[in-house]
Amino acid sequence: MSDPRRQVPRTDAVLADPRLTAAVDRLGRDTVKAAVVAAQAAARRGDIAPDAVADLAVSGLPHRATTLRPVLNATGVVVHTNLGRAPLSPAAIEALTVAAGYVDIEYDVDSGERAKRGRPALAALAAAVPDAEDVHVVNNGAAALVLAATALSAGREIVVSRGELVEIGDGFRLPDLLGSTGATLREVGTTNRTTLQDYAHAVGPKTGFVLKVHPSNFVVRGFTSGVAVADLVTLGAPVVVDIGSGLLRADPLLPDEPDAAGALRAGADLVTASVDKLLGGPQGGLVLGRRDTVQRLRRHALARALRVDKLTLAALEATLCGPRPPVTGALHADHADLRLRAEGIADELTAAGLDVAVVSSVGLVGGGGAPGVELPGWAISLPASYAVALRRGDPCVVGRVERDRCLLDVRCVPAERDADLTKAVLAV
Repeated sequence: MSDPRRQVPRTDAVLADPRLTAAVDRLGRDTVKAAVVAAQAAARRGDIAPDAVADLAVSGLPHRATTLRPVLNATGVVVHTNLGRAPLSPAAIEALTVAAGYVDIEYDVDSGERAKRGRPALAALAAAVPDAEDVHVVNNGAAALVLAATALSAGREIVVSRGELVEIGDGFRLPDLLGSTGATLREVGTTNRTTLQDYAHAVGPKTGFVLKVHPSNFVVRGFTSGVAVADLVTLGAPVVVDIGSGLLRADPLLPDEPDAAGALRAGADLVTASVDKLLGGPQGGLVLGRRDTVQRLRRHALARALRVDKLTLAALEATLCGPRPPVTGALHADHADLRLRAEGIADELTAAGLDVAVVSSVGLVGGGGAPGVELPGWAISLPASYAVALRRGDPCVVGRVERDRCLLDVRCVPAERDADLTKAVLAV
């Protein structure tokens, strides 16, 4: 009876602690019980006193049910794929909360009958791209292209320039993606030069469509040539344009980035793109174009497997109809304002005795969008050793290391989070 391990409280007794009882409703019983068991084990090892089990269990609870960690993106890369691409606007976040419960996603409250799925989101998309006769949404950009290839070219040929057979993230290659649909790729031209005659010689009775892909994650310079959409449509075959990063309308900041409206006005039958890049919405894929072509994709059996859920539709609608999304704000951030913010943070850190400076910083669009475009900005420069500690802190701050310095670019950090960034550095 003198063994202190016998004094370790039972699991049910610890779980009766009001703090842990409340945590069960927020995190689930299994998660809370695991924290209690870990605390009991610490008491049995003699690491803590038996009467401290409940306190240790409470301190060991996660902040939330998901293991995903919120991150302050101080890399200067606006659409950072490893950090979840586009952050959602407050309006889109609110829409997610609404859509989390029962909603009229496929129900007409006036008639009490079934209705077209996601009709308000599709209407908002159609209004945003008036050059499209019809619109459709699938679960990501690659899915949009796969659906087009399957519905229009399975068993037939897709004519595409060799210079546009790109590899996208995580080793996925466009030829493999398209080949999986049952279509045959008819490659034309060379890596650096493709002409209209190259396409013309390849187009024939077996052609499903001509594909033009924006090579969004690299730039080829020098002795190069490509063929514009307006010229491709003269070949008589359907033309599908994958613009990649989801720019709906031309942006002077990104003069070489193709946009959906421009491709459609040039005569493209179909345009595919991502939602979670330059559009600034949730993960999704856009299908825009001629009514008969879009309807053909929508009615294909594969469309059901690629269907988006109510959360995506809600966030997409709010992104299209609501205030400017964070991606747009970060891209068009005022250069002078970025410097003032960086200097304000640096002043506080300097007053605390830190080795800090404000330096010019080059940001990037990211997500494969607008390769070669540099976004001039400003960053807080700290010793390189801060980088790891900041990533492991709360909040998690991800910067970049250059020339043995940790740079925290403020472009993608919301202005209202500057104080949190300062506190994170001071905590380190």
